[in-house]
Amino acid sequence: MQEFLEFVARRLVEQPDNVTVHRETKEEKIVFRLEVAEPDIGKVIGRNGRTAQALRVLLAAVAAREGKRAILEIAD
Repeated sequence: MQEFLEFVARRLVEQPDNVTVHRETKEEKIVFRLEVAEPDIGKVIGRNGRTAQALRVLLAAVAAREGKRAILEIAD
């Protein structure tokens, strides 16, 4: 899941070398914290949050295939 999220995020931003994903397990869910360069935050969030929502849906689908629950946080 983490590799998938990094792959998609790197394709969205202009500074792919600054993309990092931190994984943290809390109870029965996995929290992914996505960090990008300051100018790329808007690209990851998208207009009205649509890109971020799409990333969350994709991540949830990948997690569901593994029988887990995943949450995406975007660091600002």
